[in-house]
Amino acid sequence: MTIHRKPLDAGAGGLMVVLCLIWGLAQVNLKMAAADISPLMLIALRSGVAAVLVVLLMFIRREGLSIQDGTWRPGLLVAGLFALEFFLIGEGLRYTSASHMTVLLYTAPIFAALGLHLLMPSERLSRAQWFGIGLAFTGVAIAFLFRPNHTQQNIDAADLLYGDLLSLGAGIAWAATTVAVRCSRLAQVSAAQMLLYQLAGAFFLLTTAAFLLEKTAIQFTALAWGSLIFQSLIVCFASYLAWFWLLKHYSASELGVFSFLTPIFGVALGVGLLEEQLEISFIIGAAFVIAGIILVTASAWLKHQITRK
Repeated sequence: MTIHRKPLDAGAGGLMVVLCLIWGLAQVNLKMAAADISPLMLIALRSGVAAVLVVLLMFIRREGLSIQDGTWRPGLLVAGLFALEFFLIGEGLRYTSASHMTVLLYTAPIFAALGLHLLMPSERLSRAQWFGIGLAFTGVAIAFLFRPNHTQQNIDAADLLYGDLLSLGAGIAWAATTVAVRCSRLAQVSAAQMLLYQLAGAFFLLTTAAFLLEKTAIQFTALAWGSLIFQSLIVCFASYLAWFWLLKHYSASELGVFSFLTPIFGVALGVGLLEEQLEISFIIGAAFVIAGIILVTASAWLKHQITRK
């Protein structure tokens, strides 16, 4: 049965802009609160709180957790990949800026497109998408190869490079999560159940990692409490469910048009709220990456618009 999805309207477009702003702010907020609670511990706690909220939502909807159909096996894989992504984010933010993290993390659609191209015949890349991938990788190369040797805001150049590599690794882990979902039985489960697998796995694995790395110290300041509430209720629970709702009712290609806004918001907020400084090589590289994201995620929509005109 073909599912008809509506074209994007003003309401859905406005909601997407808000979601991109929230996702851009998420990394900045983790960095802001790092002095009171480590990013790794904050991510673990927010995952646990959001998982409880998802369970409550499923109970209210009388939506059962189906495990007899075998989805728990890919669910464990996705949970592990999701936890790996946020482990790399938590550790990466110790060494690099929130601006760098956001741009490099959002290379995920590029790697996901490559993975799906290899594994799913229906997801073959067009020439425009291949060009977009080329632009994105060129941007990553510029950002890494032409960086200055001086320190940035008391961040050692070697630490900055290490943090950026962790950020890129987080993007690859995110892409692997997407590919695992699309290529397994998880593609047929409800959005709430799929989100629950990821949040529960992240809570248990990242809490364990935080204890092993001795990153559990928390200063219960207003910033720490506010960050936990924002990350749990807004980022992990409300924004993810809103995103899944949009995907269910609207064209994915049209929603993808907005994906480039998140790294732009992340960079702007990092500079504005954290006073982060950006190297010219990173600015140029980020522009290439964002252009590549647009071509890869929105090529179908762009082609439709050009053809219609």
